[in-house]
Amino acid sequence: MTARPLPASDPAAQGVDASGVHAFLDALEAAPGIEPHSLMILRHGHLVASGWWAPYTAPRPHLLYSLSKSFTATAAALAEGEGLIDFDAPVVSYFPEFEADITDPRSRAILVRHVASMASGHESEMIDAAYGTDRAEPVRGFLLQPPERDPGTVFAYNQPCTYTLGAIVQRVTGQTLTGYLRPRLFDPLGIGETVWQRDRTGREIGFSGLHAATDAVARLGLLYLNDGVWQGERLLPEGWVARASRPHIATGGAMGEGDRQDWDRGYGHQFWISRHGFRGDGAYGQFCLVLPEHDAVIAVTTATERMQEYLDLVWRHLLPAFRPAPLTGRRSEDAALRERLGRLALPPAGGSPVPEGAGDWPGAVFTPRGGFCADQPKLTAAEVARDAGGGWTLRLTEDGEPFDARFEGPGWTVTEEPAPAAVSGGWTDDGTLTVDVVFLQTPHRLSVACSLTDRTFTARWLTRPLHAWPLSGLRAPRGSAGARPERPEEGA
Repeated sequence: MTARPLPASDPAAQGVDASGVHAFLDALEAAPGIEPHSLMILRHGHLVASGWWAPYTAPRPHLLYSLSKSFTATAAALAEGEGLIDFDAPVVSYFPEFEADITDPRSRAILVRHVASMASGHESEMIDAAYGTDRAEPVRGFLLQPPERDPGTVFAYNQPCTYTLGAIVQRVTGQTLTGYLRPRLFDPLGIGETVWQRDRTGREIGFSGLHAATDAVARLGLLYLNDGVWQGERLLPEGWVARASRPHIATGGAMGEGDRQDWDRGYGHQFWISRHGFRGDGAYGQFCLVLPEHDAVIAVTTATERMQEYLDLVWRHLLPAFRPAPLTGRRSEDAALRERLGRLALPPAGGSPVPEGAGDWPGAVFTPRGGFCADQPKLTAAEVARDAGGGWTLRLTEDGEPFDARFEGPGWTVTEEPAPAAVSGGWTDDGTLTVDVVFLQTPHRLSVACSLTDRTFTARWLTRPLHAWPLSGLRAPRGSAGARPERPEEGA
């Protein structure tokens, strides 16, 4: 289906001061530890600002990491509304085949609402233990880990909680999360292509692995801002948004203190409570910020380990831009903002596109400096080649398989295989080549530096992938199956 565009408006007409958005963009681009990929700002139901930092583009699905959890909770809400799930029922009641194995009283006391709010009673992450105990059935592996505390009394950010919630939805509906959500959520919202990673059980993993465009994140946020109603039609059960967005369990000190960070204010049903509003939240800065007090939604994809710093910039620059009434006489300011948003771009690798001593580079082979590449351990070699058209290719050998990163001239060269990527390369001097590979369906960029002097290379991630995938696997899962052969790692 072709999605209907979100209603658009000039910022000033919706009471948004363009100068505040400019200040936010200035701050983002000045922050050395933040690489922005996309930004969408909605106010009063209208899209007032949007932009993608090239080579990222609006249509591409992007790995949302744990922002996937908010979509899983939404599926659970819909299943509850259809009478298929009871949030006050024991988790084990949905898996009667485990009854004889799950003997610990606390494990048997874990309710659906406990896994929905990260309050299973465990004091730490259980993903390794769950998969390690029962690779074929991670829910059983999870329930075989006795909680240290009574369920509902302690918070621990715990991937198997969300995995179990998603597994219950898939069991009671007989569908994948995507299959269940498509007619009930994705199609009514106008959300286009989505793909969700599966594990060996065939389930979509729930806690991570959803690839969707920023537009999908914005639409989910707008649905939650409007209490589950979309274009006059109620999609989510009445009362669900209030339940999902209030703190069910403390995540830091006593809830309500005014100076705590945005991860210390309580956890709802797969949504975090923020200093302002609430949010879906994924590793490296995938955010769906819902701000009821401002009637606003901010959807972003990013690559940063400084997620609190990113939120601080939102609170510092964007919140003051939300004014109580429309602004007049701002046509030129709004036009300047649109122009700036239309030319956003990530800087390519520095240096000259062609070295002066080019004759020494074609065919040069490099090995990892120090004999081992810690950031991507199965990388064993790199080779530089020049093609007839004047472009260059850096061939990386990973576990015996080639990954070709082709670049030409200044800027980014985009390729689709073996993974959607944008490549730029440059020589800082005759003996040093740097090549950046941006994996366009993820928040990850690999920077490779080759030294002609000693024929070695280094490879470093800007943000290290949380899943142990090869370079060719840094993409949305192929086809509708969404399968991955590896066990999912922690997906924050």
